[in-house]
Amino acid sequence: MKIAVIGGGVAGMIAAYRISQGGHRVALYEASPFLGGLVRTFDTGGDRLEAFYHHVFTTDTTIVALIEELGMGEKLTWRTSQVGFYRDGKIYDFVTPLDLLRYTPAPLFDRIRMGLAALHLRRQSDGTRYESITAADWIRRYMGKGAYDTVWGPLLRGKFGDAYDQLAMVWLWNKIHLRFASRKGVGQTEQLGYLLGSFGGYIKELERRLRADDGVEIHTGTAVEQVLVEDGRARGLLLAGGERAESDAVIACMPAHIFQKLAPQLPQDYEEKLTGVRWQSAMCYVMALDRPLSSIYWLNISDDEIPFIAVIEHTNFIEPERYAGKHIVYLSNYLDPDHPLMGMELDEVERVYLPHLTKIYPEFSTDWITDRWLFKGPYAQPVVTIGYRERIPEHRTPIPGLYLATMSQIYPEDRGQNYSIKMGEKVANMAMEDGAE
Repeated sequence: MKIAVIGGGVAGMIAAYRISQGGHRVALYEASPFLGGLVRTFDTGGDRLEAFYHHVFTTDTTIVALIEELGMGEKLTWRTSQVGFYRDGKIYDFVTPLDLLRYTPAPLFDRIRMGLAALHLRRQSDGTRYESITAADWIRRYMGKGAYDTVWGPLLRGKFGDAYDQLAMVWLWNKIHLRFASRKGVGQTEQLGYLLGSFGGYIKELERRLRADDGVEIHTGTAVEQVLVEDGRARGLLLAGGERAESDAVIACMPAHIFQKLAPQLPQDYEEKLTGVRWQSAMCYVMALDRPLSSIYWLNISDDEIPFIAVIEHTNFIEPERYAGKHIVYLSNYLDPDHPLMGMELDEVERVYLPHLTKIYPEFSTDWITDRWLFKGPYAQPVVTIGYRERIPEHRTPIPGLYLATMSQIYPEDRGQNYSIKMGEKVANMAMEDGAE
């Protein structure tokens, strides 16, 4: 068989890799000039670094296995995560159960309820019971109004904007369930993994292996205009400029609503699933500083007036010596695609963000900044609402030989490298198995 793969992000690359390992020919098409999708990296003067911060949990066994398979296991390091919480002008440690008890913005009884509720969620292996209630309602009911007002409410509003009260509890259950599984020891400290040199290292190795395979074609900077359907089956692609690319099957690894435009032959009920999910975009303003900002790796912001939702000091996780001695800080945001910040350039974002950073760290000065970057990622976070499962499009589309792999199909797990790899492998196997019938 010859299988065409549209989209050179993580899912598309791993689908192409598994297809080539299965003995089939594959052609990979990516509209941008580079592969890797959201796992893009940039030059810091030392090690390269992800444009959008990345780490893995101990439960992310698929990506760990892939890194080992690619011969890069010795570069995967596991570190203790230092987490904090900013509220009412103060930074609180937020790592251990004792830290939770010390978090005074919430009433003591609600702090205890938060801890007990988290333990309860950790023990639940099936999240289907949380599909029919919103996270906001569940938190208020079982953790208390104080827990919602001072912890979860600001976090949900920060990540999901005006859709915060529509988020299904199943999303939060999964988030808590997986994060607690990464906690170790008596103190229940969190262990996170990082690929030294950046996760771009395994992307580069995947690309090297694909390009070295005579049965693989890679076409970057090549946009696809339409999936060709002949005799009721996907038979190839129409490329920008009118060129045809023939194939026996097509796998699309891209946002669902973009895929919908490439395959107008799809029936209406399937199209409705493709366009029925709301998305948030990601934006990261990244600074290189000549000194540390704090000792915390990940600082959650519980203040609706601050225009970013987290301060992530990467060099409190991975040593600054790997980045030419620079201290690297992300100011992270999830935004509605039409949010004014998404239309701003770096200098404009800086003028909005930095006065608020000084509120959190009064000693901070812009003189500390030695370099800065701005990255934007559209369609980075699907909003999981009640009834979401019924709106997930099937990987096997109604058109034989046409398959879809998109982040809105990752459920109930949250989007991430680990699940993109699993999904890429899954659709690759589907295409190969169906072709063998």
